[in-house]
Amino acid sequence: MGNAAKKEIRLHEGELNVMELLWSNKVLAAKDISKIIKEYIGWEKNTTYTVIKRLIDKGAVSREDPGFLCRAEVTKKQIQEIETKALFSKMFNGSMTTFITEYLANCKLTTEEVIELQRVLNRQI
Repeated sequence: MGNAAKKEIRLHEGELNVMELLWSNKVLAAKDISKIIKEYIGWEKNTTYTVIKRLIDKGAVSREDPGFLCRAEVTKKQIQEIETKALFSKMFNGSMTTFITEYLANCKLTTEEVIELQRVLNRQI
């Protein structure tokens, strides 16, 4: 995975659509990505190719020829961690406690969910 895994890659929603396909399929030709995206999202080929090029420029995707084969160079878990940190930083000043407190104040948890949360928290102590 080289240096792509080391630098912090931020992805936009459109880019995540392409990454989800690559995370599920490991390797896909750009033309196949384009066909799938057209069917499910309605993007034209040029739009999909532009997004793929952006992902390659960011180091999130590598391309092999012949066939413009695309492969993810970052894992879904890596991107989830980066995006989660960015969200916490922006919305909750980086505070997990603030996030959990505000989130729990606005949702109704089942007894099972409360018990599971208690188990998770107890492991942190």
